[in-house]
Amino acid sequence: MEFGYFTLSDNHYPNSPRTPNDFVLEIREQAILADQLGMHSCWIGEHHFDSLGVNSRPDLLLASIIPLTKHVRLAPAVSVLPLHHPVHVAETWATLDLLSGGRVDFAAGRGYDRNEYRPFGADFFASAEIFEESIDVLLKAWNSPGPWSHQGKYYDIPEMRITPRPVQTPMPFYVASFSMTSAEMAAKRGLNIIYAPFATAMIFGGLDKAVNSYREACVRAGTKPGRAMCSYFIFIADDAKADDYGRQAQLDYFNHCVFRSIPSKPEEAPPTMQYFIKITEILRNMKKENLSDRSILIGTPAQIIESLKKVEAAGIEEVILYFNVGNKPNALVKEQMHRFMEEIAPHFQGKHIERRATR
Repeated sequence: MEFGYFTLSDNHYPNSPRTPNDFVLEIREQAILADQLGMHSCWIGEHHFDSLGVNSRPDLLLASIIPLTKHVRLAPAVSVLPLHHPVHVAETWATLDLLSGGRVDFAAGRGYDRNEYRPFGADFFASAEIFEESIDVLLKAWNSPGPWSHQGKYYDIPEMRITPRPVQTPMPFYVASFSMTSAEMAAKRGLNIIYAPFATAMIFGGLDKAVNSYREACVRAGTKPGRAMCSYFIFIADDAKADDYGRQAQLDYFNHCVFRSIPSKPEEAPPTMQYFIKITEILRNMKKENLSDRSILIGTPAQIIESLKKVEAAGIEEVILYFNVGNKPNALVKEQMHRFMEEIAPHFQGKHIERRATR
């Protein structure tokens, strides 16, 4: 199982001295460290207007670290397709794939914050339909051997081809899934999938059930199941004081960042997003002592290893780790990244073993 670095750039905390600009630069520093430590990937979130996060251009941040990294794969977490024209997205990430020598893992989602849609003039209530059509445009743009065109409900694209083309054929393509709707979109096209454990626990009943549901959907669609990944909040805590700090940071994230971003009433979300109402309700009632490995990896290295062994058994091939959630200081985040790769990662087979041996 491989391990990656992940962030949504949450920074909406009261009385925080860290500016959005400060945090974007900290994330860049942490992403470079991820490569130095032997991590497999860097997944940088796209959020706008400090709605949940402060980094709006994962493509530019990742492009800036290409000359300073050797192995780490570069991915958005995720590209919010309904906010962008899909041809522009195709060109952007194909260019990044070329510049990085084929290190892009592309991931797409439709977001969950209506406030991010409004300034772009995007239709939040048609997000699922726009998202699905955008996926088809991207697949044509990257995989068509010659000129291609597209006529759909939302995009009418005359015959064209993009330049440059991606180095990778095909471009690794992941769909972020909080529901069966997105899992079936991925399965229909033979795409990879990435889950958030706290959502799969609420919607599917656990990671293993979510992965099985995706694989069954692939069988129904007549496609080969792709690679399954998940993200995880994480905090290594050796004693009760550290454990309490990690749990409080997680609740701070929910209270100050998540609740202001995701729908909480049925009329605030399209029919395909009504599950967010349930997620919001559960998180609002969450207490520190109720946080478990259904949502966060917290505890001693041994406890986290035990949890990750269950994740591996569920069929997950890579876990991307949200170290900097909850307004943690940069120095602490980097210390946690070092500890994970030194004390936890070696208990799992992966490319990190070889990379750390050659350091």
